[in-house]
Amino acid sequence: MDWINRLPRWMIWGLVLPLLALNGWVALLIFDFFRSQFTIFLAATLLSFILNYPVQLLSRFRLPRAVAIVLVLLGTFSLLGVLGVILVPPLVAQVNDLSGRLPSWIDSGSSQFVAFQNWAVSLDLPIDLSSLAVQLQSKLTTQLQSLSASVLSLLPDAIGSIVDLGLTVVLTFYLLLHGERLWDGLFLWLPETWGTRARPLIRQNFQNYFLGQITVALLMGTAMTIAFVVIRVPFGLLFGIAVGVMAIFPFGPALSITIISFLTALKSIWLGVRVVTVAAIIDQVVENAIAPQLIGGFVGLNPVWILVSLLLGTKIAGFLGLIVAVPVASSIKSIFGDRKTPPSAPIASGSVESESSGSSALATAQP
Repeated sequence: MDWINRLPRWMIWGLVLPLLALNGWVALLIFDFFRSQFTIFLAATLLSFILNYPVQLLSRFRLPRAVAIVLVLLGTFSLLGVLGVILVPPLVAQVNDLSGRLPSWIDSGSSQFVAFQNWAVSLDLPIDLSSLAVQLQSKLTTQLQSLSASVLSLLPDAIGSIVDLGLTVVLTFYLLLHGERLWDGLFLWLPETWGTRARPLIRQNFQNYFLGQITVALLMGTAMTIAFVVIRVPFGLLFGIAVGVMAIFPFGPALSITIISFLTALKSIWLGVRVVTVAAIIDQVVENAIAPQLIGGFVGLNPVWILVSLLLGTKIAGFLGLIVAVPVASSIKSIFGDRKTPPSAPIASGSVESESSGSSALATAQP
């Protein structure tokens, strides 16, 4: 195999890249064929990773791990049930009310465009927003109709996913119970140096990311809901929870704040200004002041690579791919960055002896 080492680097990459592309294409075909099964396994893996922390906490009280897992699962479902009973009815009511008021908000936005156009004409400003207002109104109406149709078409899929939900819960239980041995067996297929370095890095990146995003989402959703209610934003509960949910994803808060500010600006431009001002202040305080103090640092990625990873994750695995895209990309970056880090040079025994003898002589010379 010496002839391979003598080849130029560009020729080696020219031979390797087609093989990598072919293997990746075959892997995508296999994943697409077993998409439902992979989605269930991935969702169960994420749930077991998150729920493993309270399980470990209960295990410290000398509870058997199986009992701790059952208690955590029962507590999780009970908490979700209580939140559903408390939050779902008002949220559904606000969604229905919002869908009924949106046409009047669109008409109000059109009238504001017309008033601004008349003001520009009175000042002889070269601005023409009449065509833009008509196009905006027609596009918003079309989008609302398509959104309503898509929501109705999702109902049969939601009913059919009950079986997948049950399988996910069962698989989550067994991953919590026997997941450590499963991952031990999988990492044995990797080279020893890769396994020993990759496993703690992957665990750290996933832990930092999910704990950070969940913390930011809870803080953002709570603060936004309270602020919207205080400044009397219509549908403040719905909009605040929407920002909190979107905060789980990178760039989600900015996107949700933009959409909510635009919707409220249709009703009143000054209401939209208040919403974007208050929301931007809360977003900056939570993400730049509170969250770093609570969760510490996270292995950073360039924003361009974050966008690329989100696009690839969504294309490959859909919604779950959107969730795990950033920690997977960060783990890959950390693994290759760790392999590039040169090992620390060993300290020569002679220098250690001379340093220790010098320090002992100095200590003897001191009074």
